[in-house]
Amino acid sequence: MENASARRGTKFGVCLPIFACPGIQLFRTPGIATLDPSTVLPYGQDAEALGYDSLWVADHLMLGKGEAILEGWTVLSALAGATSRATLGMIHMAHYFRHPSITAKMTATLDQLSGGRLIHFLDCGYQRREYVNYGLPWRESMEERLDDLVEATELILRLWGTDGPVTFRGRTWEVTDAICAPKPLQQPHPPLWFGEAAPGGLAACARYGQGWNTTPIALPELQRRLSLLEEACREAGRDVAEIEKSLETQVLIAPDVAALREKLRILLALGGDQDHLPEEIAPYVKDYASDPATLAFVAGETDDLPETMASDWIIGTPEQVAARIDAYRDAGISHFMLWFMDAPGREGMELFAREVLPQYRSGDDEPIAES
Repeated sequence: MENASARRGTKFGVCLPIFACPGIQLFRTPGIATLDPSTVLPYGQDAEALGYDSLWVADHLMLGKGEAILEGWTVLSALAGATSRATLGMIHMAHYFRHPSITAKMTATLDQLSGGRLIHFLDCGYQRREYVNYGLPWRESMEERLDDLVEATELILRLWGTDGPVTFRGRTWEVTDAICAPKPLQQPHPPLWFGEAAPGGLAACARYGQGWNTTPIALPELQRRLSLLEEACREAGRDVAEIEKSLETQVLIAPDVAALREKLRILLALGGDQDHLPEEIAPYVKDYASDPATLAFVAGETDDLPETMASDWIIGTPEQVAARIDAYRDAGISHFMLWFMDAPGREGMELFAREVLPQYRSGDDEPIAES
């Protein structure tokens, strides 16, 4: 266990429950059967009051039970007005959803109105059906999508960084005499984040990024991905230490093993049909729900945490959760984007804030509000 001073500087964010995916093998989404939009903003406000550093929303048009998901940028904008301190970000913002010139304008505006709280997390998109069904651009090859992402990033940076008109002619994106004013409040621009471990994405992060994110993975795979990021930074002449490393993952926390078992039992009971499991995301989803070790734990046959789940998630009592966070920190992660699996309920988020968060705070940090 690390001493307290070594833990300072770790950040913790909360991902908001803007969609529901019961039964998708305990995917990164709260354990609810249907989406309730009325819970979203209060949940984010409570997370900020509890002392979390950042608030995040997914960026999809069709996802979850009944394909029901709130549009991410709209939620983020409303969240900016409903909060005052936490940084704000879109998880894997899909650049084909919005022309990069419009993205540059939107992000500059939101950064101004939020008081400079925006993180701009870019990605190339993964679910073909969302784009095709909505009549939006799409390229089948991930390499080509990443090339378009790089081009979009260059256009956004030009618009943010140029006082006068911008004319840009790329393979996919172009503008003529476009002016982006006012500029973002953060200078030279809001932090740019990239995600995952595709070579083109790592190269983009090394060239442009201030942050890099990965989704739930075991420590050996995390270490492999971080080594790839380090190699990409060397090739780009960057120090990898300049890039903030984050982990987006599920969290299931409870005061003791019995309570943890009950929470997991409730999640499993929300199973049922898998009709809302899109074929395109199936490769990214592990079958934790039918793992014999998970079922044995839920049945009370063992108090050992299910090995696969425990290696990919952050799960356990507050002590176990802190130990897991320390292991990820030792590997290089300093920002955790947390999907509390019992959201929009507050038990997990409040327990984490009460028992875990203070271990990573200095004495002059803002106090955590009483729940």
